[in-house]
Amino acid sequence: MTQDARQRWQQRYDAAIEAGKVRDADFTTLSGVEVEPVYGPADESAVENFERIGYPGEFPFTRGLHATGYRGRAWTIRQFAGFGNAQQTNERYKMILAEGGGGLSVAFDMPTLMGRDSDDPRSLGEVGHCGVAIDSAADMDVLFDGIDLAGTTTSMTISGPAVPVFCMYLVAAERQGAAVESLNGTLQTDIFKEYIAQKEWLFAPEPHLRLIGDLMEYCAEHIPAYKPISVSGYHIREAGSTAAQELAYTLADGFAYVELGLSRGLDIEKFAPGLSFFFDAHIDFFEEIAKFRAARRIWARWLRDVYGAQTGKAQQLRFHTQTAGVSLTAQQPDNNIVRTTIEALAAVFGSTQSLHTNALDEVLALPSAKAAQIALRTQQVIMEETGVMNVADPLGGSWYVEALTDELERQAEEIFARITDMGTDGTITSGILRGIEDGWFTGEIAEAAFVYQRALEKGDKKVVGVNTLTGTVPGEEPLEILRVSHDVEREQKAELAARRQRRDDAAARTAVQRLVEVGRTDANMVPAMLDAVRAEATLGEICDALRGEWGSYTEPARF
Repeated sequence: MTQDARQRWQQRYDAAIEAGKVRDADFTTLSGVEVEPVYGPADESAVENFERIGYPGEFPFTRGLHATGYRGRAWTIRQFAGFGNAQQTNERYKMILAEGGGGLSVAFDMPTLMGRDSDDPRSLGEVGHCGVAIDSAADMDVLFDGIDLAGTTTSMTISGPAVPVFCMYLVAAERQGAAVESLNGTLQTDIFKEYIAQKEWLFAPEPHLRLIGDLMEYCAEHIPAYKPISVSGYHIREAGSTAAQELAYTLADGFAYVELGLSRGLDIEKFAPGLSFFFDAHIDFFEEIAKFRAARRIWARWLRDVYGAQTGKAQQLRFHTQTAGVSLTAQQPDNNIVRTTIEALAAVFGSTQSLHTNALDEVLALPSAKAAQIALRTQQVIMEETGVMNVADPLGGSWYVEALTDELERQAEEIFARITDMGTDGTITSGILRGIEDGWFTGEIAEAAFVYQRALEKGDKKVVGVNTLTGTVPGEEPLEILRVSHDVEREQKAELAARRQRRDDAAARTAVQRLVEVGRTDANMVPAMLDAVRAEATLGEICDALRGEWGSYTEPARF
């Protein structure tokens, strides 16, 4: 280091103060002890490879993206929600925002996730059950009624039909009179993790990558603040992967999207900041913290050294975290509040940019209003009462945390090498596509899940209320869980039929056909898709037309 790292950090922190980017708050302990904004070694030269740790806001960003940590800005409370119809979910969103939520995160039902309309025979019994039903832009109008989309960051967790759903969101914003070019939020759009873990795809990988590339181009040109891809490790971990597998598979997917952007001729300094990530916060407290720190370090180094990104903004990994749904238990469900709190703290110590805390009853059903409020309050207690926002990366320099960070990075690099070796041209993309085709990813995750399950059954790993301390809790009453009425499906189908009657049907069908024709050229498909959505073409009509053109995808059988 040519200059003392602490001095460089101090200069950045002083500049943040000068710019008004440090909160005016009480930075003392509960007992009134003044705490420093960051801590580090008295002698940096005495710490081997200190540059790999460094200070917050400095490459490789192991300790966080900003010199100020949470003194500058708290993480965004972004509670994932969606159930029933758009009106019911709109009411939940208004409750979340009124109670202090900082942004919205949309959960869609299974038909929507699969690009099917609510009246599709394959949607029977699923409408509104695992998220909100969205059939056309009219549903988006209702979903965000009374919510200023221009002033609310909105995340949408959907990948297969992400682009048409995003177009519906844009049209809803247009109808509100919002300046669409200033919208901010995140669209998941991560199709690789669908083949690896979640299984919600529409087509073979290549057509999906065509749409994702078009979306990246469109957002870069027209909606620069909106992040068109949120690379998801969450679903990989929920499928049973280890922390190192979640870390490596997720970052590898991210590298492939970087390669996609570069193949489109996009400027990495402009499009890389639009890539964000979505990680699981599991119950092993220190391992999760180390995972988040390793993720930033690996991403920064690869973006600089492999892909040529020169600016800190392009090298920085930004991520949302959700506490681990797979860690929740149906037995003694009140214990889930404790699990979620520990997992949320791990995310905060890992310097997450936004956070969703699961509700205690999500192992059984969609969250009740009471359980959702407890989950929200969990974040707010951490934020307001614990003092965790006073010091940036308070665990930095811990022998244990740094050793775990190094170990997870080492394991991840081994996996990257394996993925690259599977490909034919030295790219991560080629290796991922081969790994999907051969079932390598699913096989590795299945093996990890089996090993953990066997450890549970042998009692080597403990889960309170499941394989240890299983006694009945005195006075425990059955949970009142949220149930979605069958009336939701019946009413949604009736509204969809009426909507088709009200629209200019010929205009809608012509717009969908025009979209297909654009798809046969090299032109960007997003403008034509927006036209179809404005004409009230439904999600199923758009996706079925593209299925007719590109075919559908069936995972090969493997034994």
